[in-house]
Amino acid sequence: MLLEGKIGLVMGVANKRSIAWGIAQSLQGAGARLILTYQNDRLGENVFKLARDLIDPILLGCDVGSDEQIDRLMSDIQEKVGGLDFIVHALAYAPREELAGSYVDTSREGFRIALDVSAYSLVAVAQRAVPLMKERDGSIITLTYLGSERVVSGYNVMGVAKAALEASVRYLANDLGPKGIRVNAISAGPIKTLASSAVSGISGMIRLHTERAPLRKPVETSEIGDTALFLVSPLSRGVTGEVLYVDGGYNILGV
Repeated sequence: MLLEGKIGLVMGVANKRSIAWGIAQSLQGAGARLILTYQNDRLGENVFKLARDLIDPILLGCDVGSDEQIDRLMSDIQEKVGGLDFIVHALAYAPREELAGSYVDTSREGFRIALDVSAYSLVAVAQRAVPLMKERDGSIITLTYLGSERVVSGYNVMGVAKAALEASVRYLANDLGPKGIRVNAISAGPIKTLASSAVSGISGMIRLHTERAPLRKPVETSEIGDTALFLVSPLSRGVTGEVLYVDGGYNILGV
């Protein structure tokens, strides 16, 4: 029970196939009490149903595109539980049309939205969470993908957003380290989720990954969940500013 007595925030659960849900299950299994967020009432319906499998969860609405909603979220957390030991940021979004065609055709507004939701939201959440994580040896983790450093057909502006996210992890790790808060990222292999379904050719990406990755198998959300457990637990107390790959070794390949 690595996380017994710990309280954490998990942002990004949409349905049972969500990477965030796989992480939530691993963290709950290690004894953590979880706070789950949902963007709106429609997505909240799924989150409330899934939360029935958790022990004493707290569910709160929050659209990370709004500073006011993030402020309210942190205020509610302070009131209900007093503080946070860890945060899981599993949020990303780009307009579907920006993930079709060529990156060179990215619109200004599409670029702004992708960078705001997928990268800046980590900064906005961390900024407001610091007082809640003070003197708790806190940990913040986020989710990224290999498209941040290599060209992946159809990933387009999301690749640029994930590159900004990974840079943010390093800068946040430097800023928050003296406060006892670690910041890391998990670079997961391709998984069919609600978010990834917007990426053209995701099924082919998963098939190619399974054929070529050294472990010759698709990535499972439970594998990412257990890696997240490591990163928010005391076992990784000396690790910060890192991008940890959970992709069956695919990232080491040259071709």
